[in-house]
Amino acid sequence: MKVDVRKIGDVVVVDLEGRLVAGVGDELLREVINELLAEGWRKILLNMAQVRYIDSAGIGELVASLHTAQTFGATLRSTRRMEGKVERVLHLSQVLPLLSVHESEEEALAAFAEQGPVDEAPPSGDGAGEALPANSA
Repeated sequence: MKVDVRKIGDVVVVDLEGRLVAGVGDELLREVINELLAEGWRKILLNMAQVRYIDSAGIGELVASLHTAQTFGATLRSTRRMEGKVERVLHLSQVLPLLSVHESEEEALAAFAEQGPVDEAPPSGDGAGEALPANSA
């Protein structure tokens, strides 16, 4: 699993690539989400277009990440552009309806903008197009 993190204004985009599975994949997602929340990010977009496979541990971590984000007053959204098999698994496991899913990154960013500010601001700076360190495994 490879994770790249980039920020666009007050939204942080997490680009996931590879297999979201037990072991490194689910642990990496948890670490990234926890780190972003600890840094004060409250608008998180998961770009799952490059996730090729997801297992029950990956599904569990998505649900746990959603719950953790809500606990911290954050909004976690996802793009619908994902591998067909991954989307079917998320739909059949009834996870897809739990996520706020948007057809594209642009649509998700617009929804975040409509949402308005959240209680805590992200780190200082406009962050437009600024890349954060990438993690990979």
